Amino acid sequence: MSRIGNNPVSIPQGVEVNVNNNVITVKGKLGELTQVISEGINVSIEDATITLTRSSELKSQKAQHGLMRALIANMVEGVSKGFTKELELVGVGYRASNQGQKLDLALGFSHNIVLELAPEVKVETVSEKGKNPLVKLTSYDKQLVGQVAAKIRSFRKPEPYKGKGIKFVGEQLRRKAGKSA
Repeated sequence: MSRIGNNPVSIPQGVEVNVNNNVITVKGKLGELTQVISEGINVSIEDATITLTRSSELKSQKAQHGLMRALIANMVEGVSKGFTKELELVGVGYRASNQGQKLDLALGFSHNIVLELAPEVKVETVSEKGKNPLVKLTSYDKQLVGQVAAKIRSFRKPEPYKGKGIKFVGEQLRRKAGKSA
């Protein structure tokens, strides 16, 4: 089993953490997040560190211990620094633009895809001549920004022959050889 749950989480300057009836609330300059803590996991806050302990050595309890620690660490990092995901549109004629929280994607279908994003996620599109268009998603909620990025990628996943589609920046694609003549 993992021993991640035993590591303490340090609280940076400007972040406020409260525990009330198995609900932890983390408030920072970027926003506020709450999480229900699993039964059997105890949270204690002492001088800018959060420590989690488990009540038993059951396998499920150990798994919840590590999960809760990881979720709380992501919440603390999110409200202080935030998370960013970048998507790259690879293909001729693939374009992205945004007006506020509406993302407009031209992906080779008969109509453009217009996606209304949650207010917690900030979207920015970058289109430079000679480079593939980029979509930058920024939020304080790691789960939400990952879910939105996965939803956008699902509209046109990269195909294995030419690599056309929407991919994460830095993602390694598994390419196939074409027909051998």
